[in-house]
Amino acid sequence: MASRVIPVDPFDLVIFGGTGDLARRKILPALFRRFVAGQIEGDVRLIGAARSEMDRDGYRTMVRAAIAEFGGEEEGRKKDLAAFLEMLDFVTIDARGTTGWAELAGKMRPGRIQAFYFSVAPVLFGDLAKRLHKHGMANQASRIVVEKPFGRDLETARDLNRVLARHFEERQIYRIDHYLGKETVQNLMAIRFGNVLFEPLWNSQYVDHIQITVAESVGVGGRGDYYDRSGAMRDMVQNHLMQLLCLIAMEPPAKFDPDAVRDEKLKVIRALDPVKATDVVRGQYEAHEDRPDYRTQVDNPDSLTESFVALKVHISNWRWAGTPFYLRTGKRLRERASEIAVVFKDAPHSIFGADAGRHRNILTIRLQPNEGIELGVTIKEPGPGGMRLIDVPLDMTFAEALGPEEADFPDAYERLIMDVIRGNQTLFMRGDEVEAAWAWTDPIIAGWAESGGAPLPYASGSSGPDDALMLMHRDGRRWREIKP
Repeated sequence: MASRVIPVDPFDLVIFGGTGDLARRKILPALFRRFVAGQIEGDVRLIGAARSEMDRDGYRTMVRAAIAEFGGEEEGRKKDLAAFLEMLDFVTIDARGTTGWAELAGKMRPGRIQAFYFSVAPVLFGDLAKRLHKHGMANQASRIVVEKPFGRDLETARDLNRVLARHFEERQIYRIDHYLGKETVQNLMAIRFGNVLFEPLWNSQYVDHIQITVAESVGVGGRGDYYDRSGAMRDMVQNHLMQLLCLIAMEPPAKFDPDAVRDEKLKVIRALDPVKATDVVRGQYEAHEDRPDYRTQVDNPDSLTESFVALKVHISNWRWAGTPFYLRTGKRLRERASEIAVVFKDAPHSIFGADAGRHRNILTIRLQPNEGIELGVTIKEPGPGGMRLIDVPLDMTFAEALGPEEADFPDAYERLIMDVIRGNQTLFMRGDEVEAAWAWTDPIIAGWAESGGAPLPYASGSSGPDDALMLMHRDGRRWREIKP
């Protein structure tokens, strides 16, 4: 049975960068799907704002094409699409000048939720915030959505926080990380805090180690210029993997409340030990068959930017002291797969003898693709011939367990944009959380710059550099196979 969709209150949403790639690929199709689902209805206005010389009809034509390309399942929805396009308006605007601001202010309607999505380069965040305030649009009912990257180090993140804080309160700032909008990521909290089975075992007494893998099979593609200035550490570890680590490791919040959850995540980041140079491996993919190498794709033959990172991380608190967390992420790996594996310790004593082998329970949370949860348990191998133990999975693939309709999860942007309209900041990063993450990440990046060493080469389609395997082998552990 499909879950009931509750419509949100009437709102005005301005999308700065409304003609850009993110708006066309993600934001506008997400809004259309929420409209079709019945969550957006009534007197709603969606206003694109960009430097493009375009009128309302031209913008609607562009959005129609974007939804046809990226929205999916549009056949038979012509009536829905026509009604959705009626909500759209457009303003030609200069983020650093005066053009369009008076016109935009005139379109905003008092007495309703007003949201402003900064789908632009981070260098424009401060300019937009300043002009929204100057033209009377930074009021108590307004809120802003800020895309990553939120700074490129601690200093720039602090500067950006200070700029936004001059014009908006923290409760009005939504720093978006689309990974937190994934259904399975949110299920981490449900698994941990909604099941008495797991929480008593969720500590260093029972957990041997935890692996977090976010593997991509594609290269940098058209993002070469941005990626070569960022690398895997800034692009993935500082935000996406850090958020997964926090959700896995945090203490139970007193209640499912935005600040209560974010307080516990912040404690995890602040408890992270500095990472030793010997506990970090970075790599860069090489050419393979018809696939070009990293340096060719970014058009920088001398690039020292990493496309792969693996780390061994320790959290110094009572729950996790002595339990290592192994993180890895990279491009051009064997498969596209994201998962968290909680590897429990062996039974303290085996009554079955040496021939039974070593067996341990592993809880795997698959984030993508084939979202689901798998628990490995030990059973007797069927048949005569003595007690032979084997490991088998208790597998709950969402599509199979819930049915195709229930497992057809909203896109992360659909959920997060609706949370902005509802005023729910639980799945958004707070300013002090972002700064704490950079404070931990910066020394690692600085160490690479000081050493001047190049990333280790790895073959496209592999599991990464061999040194990443040794990161675990030297501890008597192994990475789980990257599976599709």
